[in-house]
Parts: sequence; structure tokens; C-alpha cells
Amino acid sequence: MTQCAMASREAGFRSLMARFATGVTVVTSVGPSGPAGMTANAVASLSLDPLLVMVGFELQSRTLAAVRQSGLFAVNVLASHQEEVSRVFAGKQPEAEKFAGCAHGKCLGVPVINGALAWLCCQVDAIYPGGDHVIVVGNVLEMGGNGGEPLLFYGGDYRRLDSTSGADRLRDVDQRARPGRIVR
Repeated sequence: MTQCAMASREAGFRSLMARFATGVTVVTSVGPSGPAGMTANAVASLSLDPLLVMVGFELQSRTLAAVRQSGLFAVNVLASHQEEVSRVFAGKQPEAEKFAGCAHGKCLGVPVINGALAWLCCQVDAIYPGGDHVIVVGNVLEMGGNGGEPLLFYGGDYRRLDSTSGADRLRDVDQRARPGRIVR
């Protein structure tokens, strides 16, 4: 297969997968250099007995390195007002900078983001290869949440539920309503 054909397949795949609406999470852990975190939407529940979740990590992810070292991670499900938190953790800046402006507590020593819609604190159960990613299965040890509306990702952009008409429908996030700073 030629490079051009491969790029075309990758672009097509990305375009098709953009049609799958997902929640937005920040996955956190702690390693020798301190806390680490990344925005992720490759997250899913896996099992009720035992309670398991799975997360896709890019092989070069600094957060994956922290997860491998500590054996622990948290999945923070972001609320509709936390788009800026998602953007910060999607960036490549140093981990200390990401956490400096983001209020968080700890669960089993792992950062849990304040104001998150829900959070799950997990112990690594298994790691499986997945192309340029790995799939980490976590055993849920603790969980909690605040309720509210979720931050969603669809079609390459942030969305939120529109419940003003009584029926929950996706709509674009109003950029003017976005908070000017990270939720504290």
C-alpha cells in the first residue's frame, strides 16, 4: 500500500470515527516526577463484575509512563463547563504547568480534578497492545461524582447537551459562555 493510500485511509478512518459522540475525560496518574494527566475520549466501561474500565493510551504518553510506574490512575469525566480543562490537558506543556492552574484533590495519591462530573480511581489490571496505543484495563477501587451535564466531543469539536427544549440534543459549545480560566 502506498503512503498516499495509507494517509487517505487514516484520514477516512478519523473522519468516520468523528461521527461517534464521546464523553471527554482527563486521565491522571502520579509518577516519579509528580502528577501526570492527559485528555482522553478512548475510555469505556468494561465489566460490572468486577468493576473494570479501559483507557487507550498513546505509546509515547507521559501519563502512560506514570501509570506503568504507579499502577494507579483516575478517570475524571468532565462537566460541560470544563472545556478549558480538557484543552489544557490535551496540550504538550510540562505536567507541572497543567496541574498548576487546575484545582484537584487526591484519591489513593492520584489527582482527581475538582468539579468533574464523575471520577473513578483505578488500579491497573492488565495492559494490552493496540497499534500505536495500548489499552489499559483498570480495576475500579473508588468512585464518586458531582452530577451535572457532560462535556462531549463530536465532529472534531466540543459539544454539550441541549436540554432547553425538553429533549436532549447535541449542540456546539457557545464559545462566549466558556470560562476565562480553568475551574478552581
